Amino acid sequence: MKEKLLERFLRYISIDTQSDPESTTFPSTKKQFDLANLLVKELKELGLEDAHVDEHCYVMATLPANTDKDIPVIGFVAHVDTAPDMDGHNIKPRIVKNYDGQDILLNKEKDMWLKVEDFPELAKYKGQTVITTDGTTLLGADDKAGVAEIMAAIEHLVNNPDIKHGTIKVGFTPDEEIGKGVDHFDVKKFGAKYAYTLDGSEVGELEFENFNAASAKIKVQGRNVHPGYAKNKMVNAILIGSEFNDMLPVFERPEFTEHYEGFFHLIKFEGTVEEASFQYIIRDHDRKKFERRKEQIREVADFMNKKYGEGTFSLEVKDQYYNMREKVEPVYQIVEIAEQAMKDLGIKPRIKPIRGGTDGARLSYMGLPCPNLFAGGLNFHGKYEYIPLESMEKATSVMLKIINLYYEKA
Repeated sequence: MKEKLLERFLRYISIDTQSDPESTTFPSTKKQFDLANLLVKELKELGLEDAHVDEHCYVMATLPANTDKDIPVIGFVAHVDTAPDMDGHNIKPRIVKNYDGQDILLNKEKDMWLKVEDFPELAKYKGQTVITTDGTTLLGADDKAGVAEIMAAIEHLVNNPDIKHGTIKVGFTPDEEIGKGVDHFDVKKFGAKYAYTLDGSEVGELEFENFNAASAKIKVQGRNVHPGYAKNKMVNAILIGSEFNDMLPVFERPEFTEHYEGFFHLIKFEGTVEEASFQYIIRDHDRKKFERRKEQIREVADFMNKKYGEGTFSLEVKDQYYNMREKVEPVYQIVEIAEQAMKDLGIKPRIKPIRGGTDGARLSYMGLPCPNLFAGGLNFHGKYEYIPLESMEKATSVMLKIINLYYEKA
């Protein structure tokens, strides 16, 4: 299975599928169809006759049940897009077989290394096959590892018809990285009672709670005057924008938080003396604290307008998604089945909150409870991203075990 997984993964990451947060279309980039169409072709070759991609770039397919048992229809979901944070085209992966546990040279010309000192968890994968970037792009394991693993699991079931299972649904989505992954996803059409996203990180991760999330966009209107005559006249939008940022709690930034701790994260700042704009993402697992954070950023904007004049700061806050825990807990057995699957395979489950979000969070609020399983990648969204091939194999095995447990418990 490992070699086929590797082939699939390398094939998928060779296709540029970066999403674009500035786009007004859906999907945000047409190139996501390149991978979607390939997946439909491969699913049909595996015998999933209803495999198709719609106008919104959603791939859906069905593996019919091969038993008369009354088994809940379950789905597996992954996203085809990669993050817009860093270059995601012309990926040239490095495949390090029998990794020796030491630093890995990513790019000789740039003298760029994946260092154990910086990423100590890397040493855990000694003896395994580690796939890295060449130090110039992201890798795309988020979430093409999940895509490859789902495809591998389906292929295994097709090639082993003696393995009994209920109806299995497959779903691949676009634009997850820009928070729009299920904007047009038809849960009823998909037809699953429960689903699992394959979008987590290290082996054993099992997540059914995530951040509540909002975005905040601020525009600052300054006043530019010749600096030689600026006294009591100039209002420097860059400086007062920085003042706004300084009024938010310093130690409630991502670099100072962990576990259930929320944050304000400044992700973009552009400006001149005359005008500036900046964007935040706001995150918290606790809904009350999340609402308070939104209120807090509004209070800062109000204060700055009182100080510098009404209209100096304009603020737009939009909710993005909510903590799926509220929707998953009433059907907690779907988490317990995943936990048991890992234990049965000798994998220690690591049930923890997602410090982020997945398509599963929004799907859960759309009526499809959807916990998140590990896919095996690490250091997502950057040039130090990597994934052990053995972790991908374990993720595939967990899916197959989950499917088996639904059959056994029916």
